[in-house]
Amino acid sequence: MSIKKITRLGVMLAMVIALSILENMLPPLPLLPPNVKPGLSNIITMYCVFFTGRTQALSLNVLKSFFVFLTRGPVAGLLSLCGGMLSVCVVILLVVIFKEKISYAAVSVLGACAHNLGQYAAVSAVMVSPGLWAYYLPALLISGVVMGTLTGALLKAALPVLGKVFGK
Repeated sequence: MSIKKITRLGVMLAMVIALSILENMLPPLPLLPPNVKPGLSNIITMYCVFFTGRTQALSLNVLKSFFVFLTRGPVAGLLSLCGGMLSVCVVILLVVIFKEKISYAAVSVLGACAHNLGQYAAVSAVMVSPGLWAYYLPALLISGVVMGTLTGALLKAALPVLGKVFGK
């Protein structure tokens, strides 16, 4: 990787970490399941998929998950990695298949739902609770739609600023 790409990835990682810290400072959101967050750092990850490259987006997710592992522990790191990797892979797949014919909101919603499913699968692998699937999964998918719509709108609004920051 060139120095420019490494620098861009470093700046994006700093933005992802800052948004993650900000998000963890927010109070619980009303009417949403416990521990559901807006996914603000996914704005940068989606931008990376759209404008920087797939490899960089995957690298950004691994680095973010490593940061979560270091600051919040192995379970949080695993959840971040599983949810993030599934989400980034779904976003990449959508971008490859639909190119520019799909909206940021649609990509964001599907990515958010994939993120929740990835985390849910990781939790299910380490915790056995038969009622968990029936109770929590629909709530996670609904919150994925709500939060994905929010982050998709925020990405669209932030594009002019991000374009200036990253030269696109």
